[in-house]
Amino acid sequence: MTRALVTGAAGFIGSHLSHELLDRGHEVRGFDNFATGDPARIDALADRDDFEFQEGDLRDEGDVASAVEDIEWVFHQAAVPSVPRSVENPKLTTTANCVGSTNLLVAARDADVESVVVASSSSVYGSGGELPKREDQPDSPESPYALSKYWTERLAVQFSDLYGLETTALRYFNIFGPGQDPDGEYAAVIPKFIHLMRDGERPIIYGDGEQSRDFTYIENAVQANILAAKSDCSGEAMNVGCGDNTTINSLIEQLNEVLGTDIDPEHGDPRPGDVRHSHADVSKARELIGYEPSVGFREGLEQTVAEEVER
Repeated sequence: MTRALVTGAAGFIGSHLSHELLDRGHEVRGFDNFATGDPARIDALADRDDFEFQEGDLRDEGDVASAVEDIEWVFHQAAVPSVPRSVENPKLTTTANCVGSTNLLVAARDADVESVVVASSSSVYGSGGELPKREDQPDSPESPYALSKYWTERLAVQFSDLYGLETTALRYFNIFGPGQDPDGEYAAVIPKFIHLMRDGERPIIYGDGEQSRDFTYIENAVQANILAAKSDCSGEAMNVGCGDNTTINSLIEQLNEVLGTDIDPEHGDPRPGDVRHSHADVSKARELIGYEPSVGFREGLEQTVAEEVER
C-alpha cells in the first residue's frame, strides 16, 4: 500500500485519479483550494476508506510542506486551467501554476518523495509542426496557460537532473469523461456540448470547426499517471492521448448520433491562443511506462453521454 498525494483532488482528473488509487488499495491525501475545483467531488471521496483531505494553496509553502509529509507518490493535477482564462488573466495563471508547481517540487525533494508525476498539456507544442505531435519536436506555447505548463514540466525534468527526484511530466491531450464541468465560460468543449445539445440548444463553435483534437478518455489519463509513478522512468515528458484526432465538426456529428438529436451549431470568431490541430504520438509513453490507451474516442464519448444523461 502506497501513500499518495493528489493535488487538485477536487478537479475532474484529480478526483477520478483519487478514486482509482483508492480502488487499488492505496492511501490518498487530497489537496485543493477550491479555486476551480468542486467540493462535491471531495464529498464523494470523503466516505472512502484511506482517504483524507487537506484544504490548502500550493502558493503557501507551509501548506505544501504539510501536504507532502509521509507521502511516497505525488500526482500534481492542480492548476488554473483554460487557455482563454489565461489570456484574460495571465498573472493568475502564472502565479498559481508556476509558483505552485515550484513549491510542490521543492517540498517533494525535501521530503524524499519517491515519485512525482506532473500534469502538462499538449498546448506546449503550439500550432506549428507536423502531426502527430512527438516529444522531440520544438515546443512553442502560444498562451500563458501553455507557457505555465511548459514551465511546470521543464522544472520537473530539471529536478530529476539536479536533485535526483524521480519525476515524469504527462502532456495531456484534451481529457474528457463523466463528471466534467459543463458550465461556465471556460468549460471544456465535450461536456458543454453534451449538456447544450441534450437540452435542444445549439453549441457555439469558435472558428470553422475544422480544428481538430486528440480527445482522450479519462480512464486513459488515470492509467498513465499510475504507470508513470510505478515505473523507473524519470526526467521525461511524454504524450498521453489516444493517437487519433477528431474535428469539432465531426464531434458535433457524433454527438448528434449518440444523443439522437439533429442540431446544427452556431459559429463564432476563433479564440486567441487556441491551437489549430492536436494529435498525439504515444510511442514514447508506450515504450517508457507501458502506456496503451484502453478506451477509444467513440467508446469514451458514448460512456460519457450515457452517464451525463442520467444526471
